Amino acid sequence: MNVALWSVAALLALVFLAAGAAKLAQPKEKLTASPSMGWAEEFSPRMIKAIGLLEVLAAIGLILPAAVDIAPILVPLAATGLALTMFGAAITHSRRKEAQSVVVNVILLALTVFVAWGRFGPHSF
Repeated sequence: MNVALWSVAALLALVFLAAGAAKLAQPKEKLTASPSMGWAEEFSPRMIKAIGLLEVLAAIGLILPAAVDIAPILVPLAATGLALTMFGAAITHSRRKEAQSVVVNVILLALTVFVAWGRFGPHSF
């Protein structure tokens, strides 16, 4: 189970690091031009950058604390924060009737809940 938790955490870290970096590096206008980023029209540029920064920090928090064995409690906390983010994203996409994005959000939500459950519970560090 430990290998599965590490694997899922690493996959999530890569996904959220890339997604967060894109939100931080690109202006709102370029983000909204992408078909999967239409939701960005409803948020201010500062809010988009804040979401990107939180995603990058959470991605780091999924791996680094456990890898260096300093404050490993941050791993399930990062996973919980990402779960809440994906819950909010699913609601946003649902309101916009973007079913494909909702499915992706629900899958990411399930994976983050799995990591949070495993690291808070039976397979903590």
